[in-house]
Amino acid sequence: MKKLLRILLLLLVLWLLWSMFGGELIRRPAPPVAPDPTPPVARPQPPDLSQPLRGKIDRILIEKGARRLTAYQDGKRVREYRIALGFAPAGDKVMQGDGKTPEGVYKIDRRNDRSKFHLSLGIDYPRPEDRARAKKGGYNPGGDIFIHGQPNQIAAGYRVKGDWTEGCVAIDNPQIEELFAATPLGTEVEIRP
Repeated sequence: MKKLLRILLLLLVLWLLWSMFGGELIRRPAPPVAPDPTPPVARPQPPDLSQPLRGKIDRILIEKGARRLTAYQDGKRVREYRIALGFAPAGDKVMQGDGKTPEGVYKIDRRNDRSKFHLSLGIDYPRPEDRARAKKGGYNPGGDIFIHGQPNQIAAGYRVKGDWTEGCVAIDNPQIEELFAATPLGTEVEIRP
């Protein structure tokens, strides 16, 4: 009789377990998963910096918030550089001495290989609309905005920390050498907040 009670008790426990787990003690094969109809999005690859820059740069994108300059050839990113900006980087340039880097679309309009900042590429700020706004407001819009290297008086390989220019965009000297050699007059420069 004890043996029969043990068997009944064991069957009762098994039945309770079965009912609590909804029969999940026995594994059933999972239904096949339908393939995702959307293909994976290809993420842009970072530029290959191990290869020397060949050809001409046709567009430069400066993202102030990211402190990044990206150079393009035929719509393809070929270089990215870490940048420093004007000493008051937030917002668009308004007037001479405000320490802001202008925002908008410009062109490279001059090249200076005798710059006090190693090498420099000038952008065509102020544009006519900047001059008109300044004239209406009775102030000087400023000018001489460049993409340039580090100050000539600092030792090679060093970099001034933080945002230190008067409104220009600064990169390392080896970077400005590479950019200077590959960027012709008329190259588009877009500066975003």
